[in-house]
This record gives sequence, C-alpha cells and structure tokens, in this order.
Amino acid sequence: MFPGFSKKKKAALTAYDPSLKRPALRCSICTGEQVAGFKNLSDGKFEEVMLIRNESDLQAFREQYGITENIEKIY
Repeated sequence: MFPGFSKKKKAALTAYDPSLKRPALRCSICTGEQVAGFKNLSDGKFEEVMLIRNESDLQAFREQYGITENIEKIY
C-alpha cells in the first residue's frame, strides 16, 4: 500500500424508521436523474442513499430497506 492512501470504508446503511422518515425519489426535471433516499418528516430534509439508474436499482433500494408502499417523487 502506498503511504498516505487508505482503503475506503463502506458507507453504513441509513437507519430507516417509518415514524421518522419517508422514502422518496428526488428527480431532476432537466436531466432525468433520480436519487433514492429518505425525507425527514420533522424538518423536511432529504437524505440521499443511492443513485437510481434503472428499475433494478429501484427494486434493490426497496428490498434493502423493506419498502412496500409507494415512493414519493420530489422535483
């Protein structure tokens, strides 16, 4: 290993508590980019979790966090 370089640590999974957060997709009108994450119910802040490039990415997000309800889209 080279001096000054270190291995990147994997990002910890975001804790999802349905009473505190709601799953959401932040969508760009211009580019069509979609980012899955959670919207805090108390302050409305959006926490990014992963980039959604296709339907299989969205399905992986749903399975990872056990989401069965509809996901809100934020533009």
